[in-house]
Amino acid sequence: MSSIKITRAAGVLAAVLLAACGGGEKEYVYIGIAGPVSAANGESMRLAAQMAVEEINGDNGIDGRLVRLVMLDDSANPQKALQVADSLRRDARVVAVVGHLNSAASLKAATVYNAPAGEEEGDPVVQISPASSSPDLTNAGEWTFRITPTDLEFSPVLATWAARRLGRRSAAVLYVNDEYGQGVHESFARAFAGSGGRVVSADPFLPGTLKNGTELDPYLTRAMQRGADALVIGGQAEQGLRIVQAARRLGYTGPILGSDGLTGIKSGGAVAEGVFVSSAFLPDRPDPAAQNFVRNYQARYRKLPDHRGAMTYDIVMMLRDAIRASGTDRAAIRNYIAGIDQAHPRAGVSGTIKFDKNGDVLGKDVAVGVVRNGELVTAR
Repeated sequence: MSSIKITRAAGVLAAVLLAACGGGEKEYVYIGIAGPVSAANGESMRLAAQMAVEEINGDNGIDGRLVRLVMLDDSANPQKALQVADSLRRDARVVAVVGHLNSAASLKAATVYNAPAGEEEGDPVVQISPASSSPDLTNAGEWTFRITPTDLEFSPVLATWAARRLGRRSAAVLYVNDEYGQGVHESFARAFAGSGGRVVSADPFLPGTLKNGTELDPYLTRAMQRGADALVIGGQAEQGLRIVQAARRLGYTGPILGSDGLTGIKSGGAVAEGVFVSSAFLPDRPDPAAQNFVRNYQARYRKLPDHRGAMTYDIVMMLRDAIRASGTDRAAIRNYIAGIDQAHPRAGVSGTIKFDKNGDVLGKDVAVGVVRNGELVTAR
């Protein structure tokens, strides 16, 4: 990504949820948080952002200025994400945005964050996603970054695990019919074929159609009839849990695997035990910084963080350093982030962070986790 000319933003105040109150505006630095923060899959994002800000403010803030979060809920809905992005861009106080979580939401929002000055009210603002893995986000624009690997990295790890570690050769794929699910399906199918396997059935679904748990029975039945010995789910945890329950009810006994969106399935009870999930962060990651983060998070919230939380924490801390070095001008912050490249990486609790010219993170490790006793731990 090239350097962008520094300009000053002007906008109007959006309705926000603030992480602190009181004092004059110049005493604070405002960071936007955009995602499904009221939902289960956005909880770790919200809690980790709050924890990071508490740590920053407890250490004299950013050069004496305290940080406030402008936290807006997009409900993982692309159209609502557009409204959230518009609100954050127009709020001249917001210097950067952490978000969004879901790929479809991030892609829609990116059109607002990246729009040139004059096409949208306010100036462009940097958007850094903790968890949007669709390959399509690569070309979203110069103001969009992510610190999660793409599906081109997640799904091949899952495919290799299924073929080489589990010895599976015939997979069925059920995937949500959006950018994320399509990316999981396509990248898994290619990698699984390269490992000697084949996809015997692949069926898209819409989340809104899963109401009583039987809607996908025909797909699952056909997959078993075709000899599927592995079931791959490209979707979020709520949808995934219903598919797991249906598969087990119909008599499927083989392994079930999913990409990072399936992380929350760990809370699904006994039926979720043994489900494999690929992730760029697991709470038992054997790294001192990661374990310190996990201990602090667990002490505050009495639960373990997921990859969304770890990466949100990393982004907030990265923005702290960007603002310390470059001030609060939006373009200056964006240019600092773009400078975190292969020659100038930074360490985070989720691993090493370095961006390519498109804002994609380079070389992030992807691990395979398995649900054990209600937690997602490294599969051995």
